[in-house]
Amino acid sequence: MTALSHASDLDPTATTATGGPQTPPAAPTVASSAADGSVAQDVEATARRAKKASRTLATATRATKDAALHALADALVEATAEIVAANAVDLERGRENGTSAGLLDRLALTPERIVAIADALRELATLPDPVGEVVRGSTLPNGLRLRQVRVPMGVVGMIYEARPNVTVDAAGLALKSGNAVILRGGSAAAASNEVIVDVLGRALAAQGLPADLVQSIDRHGRPGAVALMHARGLVDVLVPRGGADLIQTVVRESTVPVIETGVGNCHVYVDASADLTSALEILLNSKTQRVGVCNAAETLLVHTDAAAEFLPAALAALDAAGVVLHGDPRTAALAPEGVPVLDATDDDWAREYLAPEIAVRVVPDLDAAIEHIRTWTSGHTEAIVTRDLAASERFVAELDSAAIMVNASTRFTDGAQFGLGAEIGISTQKLHARGPMGLAELTTTKWVVHGDGHVRP
Repeated sequence: MTALSHASDLDPTATTATGGPQTPPAAPTVASSAADGSVAQDVEATARRAKKASRTLATATRATKDAALHALADALVEATAEIVAANAVDLERGRENGTSAGLLDRLALTPERIVAIADALRELATLPDPVGEVVRGSTLPNGLRLRQVRVPMGVVGMIYEARPNVTVDAAGLALKSGNAVILRGGSAAAASNEVIVDVLGRALAAQGLPADLVQSIDRHGRPGAVALMHARGLVDVLVPRGGADLIQTVVRESTVPVIETGVGNCHVYVDASADLTSALEILLNSKTQRVGVCNAAETLLVHTDAAAEFLPAALAALDAAGVVLHGDPRTAALAPEGVPVLDATDDDWAREYLAPEIAVRVVPDLDAAIEHIRTWTSGHTEAIVTRDLAASERFVAELDSAAIMVNASTRFTDGAQFGLGAEIGISTQKLHARGPMGLAELTTTKWVVHGDGHVRP
């Protein structure tokens, strides 16, 4: 990835996060040290408007929210020409700055992609409303009636990069789950996001909802991102989505609670018993269907007993698809004539390429495959291709990534593919939300207790 795809829109040295739990003050303010005074004040004002708007949405009916989602979808399609024109500005600037092909693919919006993004909003409208769902409930021996119910977070902050589709996904998920959202989409997609946020805001207002439910602070650049990270008490949760440097900068520097998303160093392991025709299809789909996404495969592991038969065809197919190969000596020895294989290093095993490149290793057995993945995985998605039930069960049980695929492509780790609607990100942490983050992950819970004059003895 280019520097643009990591923390170029943030300043890791701009502030120092406070340590330990912090109780929000009665009248929360954005930390003045996070940015210059005018930016901090503007972000604070933005957050206060979002907080006010979120209270309006928290009591909205499902019918109101679903109608608004359809209105947003219609507005995006109607504004296709305007959005594509703005996106062309971002793409040209990206090419001039040397942005990688994978990131340019993430950045690009076509009429077809806009239709797909709008359809994802309509799909969200068909899903159950998570707000008000009773997670559990009981009646205590003393007669108190308890219910734990889902409620909105309130204000969700998003810091992301080169992904204008995330602007729409975040807005739609926030709306359906009863939240307001503040977006920091990065300089790479600045023109696209400006138009999209304006289109969404006008559509919300036309539905009688506050336009402040979806706001952007892109105009404030890095200082705005830092101010958002310090808006504790006004912003309820912050979700970073992008390269490893960006995510870790937000995790380190934020005083707002963070749901950590992760990079996707995803693995495909072809076991000794694999159906090799199916394995090749799964590999090519995992790697080449779309290279610049976090659920694309970055490493191929092949059992030694399958290597001689599988690898020549697999390496040739990857090479024909334009994929640069990095491999261990056994892999290089099995490559067909004319198919180059670069020497793989530890950097290759650890790397999320987001590009037409893949690292390949021959392993002696399942144990070695599991150990390799444990060593180098980012905890996103791993896939095994096998006809051995015991091998698949060990792979599932002994690896601890957010998603494990058995005889399926890594590309299925996706909110829409999982039936969650659009996603706000894929979490690789273990608290609250893990894997594709849909509507339920943007809610929290509260306890509702009904008594009849009960007092504690």
